[in-house]
Amino acid sequence: MTAYDDLPPYLLGFPGPLRDQLVAAVLNGAKTSTTGLLAEYEAEREPLPEPGARSLLVDSDERGVAVVEVTAVEVLRLADVGLGHALDEGEGYTSVAEWRTAHEEFWHSEPVRTVIGDPGFTVDDDTLVIAERFRVTERLV
Repeated sequence: MTAYDDLPPYLLGFPGPLRDQLVAAVLNGAKTSTTGLLAEYEAEREPLPEPGARSLLVDSDERGVAVVEVTAVEVLRLADVGLGHALDEGEGYTSVAEWRTAHEEFWHSEPVRTVIGDPGFTVDDDTLVIAERFRVTERLV
């Protein structure tokens, strides 16, 4: 048992290359924000993140690699996500349009649609998203 066993997992994407890329971006300091669909939280009956909440960042091997703390959470319309948030996702986006294209591709994927329980799920300007900011408080690797 470690001091981190009681922390909930902080999962970015699904296990595989995307999660590995996102975790690496967090660990190198490039990624300090993330965006999720309100529909996913509702489908999984998960509470929204709250500032001050701490979680264990988990890699594709389900290994805890860092402790992260939520610093800010906003529920926004997809159309209202700004450039600062998109840039802080640390994935190399240079515009909101580029960020949105990549996120729509992910949100329209079969795994996300399965989680939501709607095989035809699509997003539009009015889709509610959770814009979350976080910081690494401790690296474990």
